Amino acid sequence: MDFSIYFSNLSPELATFIISMLPVSELRGAIPVAIGIYHLEPLQAYLIAVIGNIIPVYFILKYIDPISQFLMSKSKLFDKFFTWLFARTRRKYNGKFEKWGAIALITFVAIPLPVTGGWTGAMAAFVFGIPMKKALPLITLGVMIAGVIVTGLSLGVWGF
Repeated sequence: MDFSIYFSNLSPELATFIISMLPVSELRGAIPVAIGIYHLEPLQAYLIAVIGNIIPVYFILKYIDPISQFLMSKSKLFDKFFTWLFARTRRKYNGKFEKWGAIALITFVAIPLPVTGGWTGAMAAFVFGIPMKKALPLITLGVMIAGVIVTGLSLGVWGF
């Protein structure tokens, strides 16, 4: 998809930043666009995309709990949904997370595949009750690793 048509009035740097903040693309979409379409230097593309990808993660980690608590207090439907989601997820995956801990979260975020990344990592941290002080550095490290992988792939370092 050619993101440049949607961001034609923005600087390449700002467009890269915004693309990296989006939940679908994150830096997995931003870095290839920055390097391939906007012709930004790889280090510049990497830095802009990592920073852009971390900003929504911070806000998700900071506000998802108060928002879910508010919704649960105002709606029986949300209360049932969140209660079910937390119980099911913790029951199904808690042993795996306890076994692998920080490595699991970092790896999950670092693997540049669909439905992995900073947004999903932040939601997983919330569901598993990982405090923001612990989750944010782990997710940031995962995003940085993903950025290195995607930058390398975008430059053809690994022959893809």
